[in-house]
Amino acid sequence: MSISRQNLSIVIVTFKSEDVIHQCIQSIDSEIDIIVVENSDNEKFQKELEEKYSNVKCYISKKNLGMGAGNNLGFSYAKTDYVLLLNPDVIFEKSMIDKIILGAKKIISFTILSPQSSNIDYPNYKLIEGNKNVIKSDEPFKVKSVDGFAMLFDKKKIEKLIDIKNPNLFDENFFMYLENDDLCKRVRDMNENIYVVPDAKINHFGGKAVNSKYQEEIEYSRNWHWIWSKFYFNKKHYGYLIALTQGLPSFFSAILKVIFYFITNKKNKKKIYFYRASGFLNALLGKPSWYRPKI
Repeated sequence: MSISRQNLSIVIVTFKSEDVIHQCIQSIDSEIDIIVVENSDNEKFQKELEEKYSNVKCYISKKNLGMGAGNNLGFSYAKTDYVLLLNPDVIFEKSMIDKIILGAKKIISFTILSPQSSNIDYPNYKLIEGNKNVIKSDEPFKVKSVDGFAMLFDKKKIEKLIDIKNPNLFDENFFMYLENDDLCKRVRDMNENIYVVPDAKINHFGGKAVNSKYQEEIEYSRNWHWIWSKFYFNKKHYGYLIALTQGLPSFFSAILKVIFYFITNKKNKKKIYFYRASGFLNALLGKPSWYRPKI
C-alpha cells in the first residue's frame, strides 16, 4: 500500500502555540486530515481551530503531557494507514506531500519516513556510522534517526514496537527531548528502516512552538529536561555507568556556572544553569521528569 492524501493524517501537538500554528496548518493540503492535541485545557483555542479549518479536529489533553505523551494521544486518534507527526513551528515547502509520496514509492519498506529540513546547516537526521556516501540529490537514503519535528509512520509497522516493556509508541518518561531518538533506536533494534526523502523539504523554525512571551520560563524547562532526558536515555539503553560518566561533566560545568553567575549577579543565567544541574540530580536519583514550565 502506498501513501496518499486519503490514507494519511497529520498529528500536531501544541502548547501556547497560537503564534505559529496557523501558518503551519495553512501550508498543509486542505484535503489531509489534521489532528491537533493541545497540551492544556484551552477550549477557546480548540474552538478557534475547528471553526477556521474544516480538516482540523482538536483534542484537549487538560494538562501539559509533554511531546511524547501528546503524540501518543494524537496517534491513538489517527485511523489512517500513515501518520505524520509535526511540531507546530514547521511549514511545508511547495509540493512537499507530492514529493514524499513519490519518495516512498522508491523504498521497498520503511517504518519511519521524514522530509528533509531546508536548513542545510542543521540536518534533521543522523547518518548510520560508516554510511556517509549514501546521500544523493533526489534519492531517499537510510538514516540512524530523524528529528521529532517531522516523522511519518507506517502505522502497522510502528505499532509492532508497542509491548510490555514499551507500552506506548513514545516512552512517556521523557517529557521533552530524545523521545524521538529513543523511538528511532527501538525501530533500528528491530531491524526496521528509517529513511529521509531529500527533495521533500520542510522549514523548521526551531524553538518557536511556544509563544515568545514565555521564553524565559521555557528556557529553564529546556535546560532541566535536556540533561534529565540525556541521562535517562543513556541509562535505558547503555546502563547507569555510561549515563553517569557522560552526564557528570555537564553537571560540574553547570555548578561552576551557577557560582560564576551568582558572583557576577546575572540572575537569569544563574537560574538556567541551576535548572540544568537540578535536572541531572533528579535523573541521577531516579526521579521522574516532573518539572513543568510555570506558565
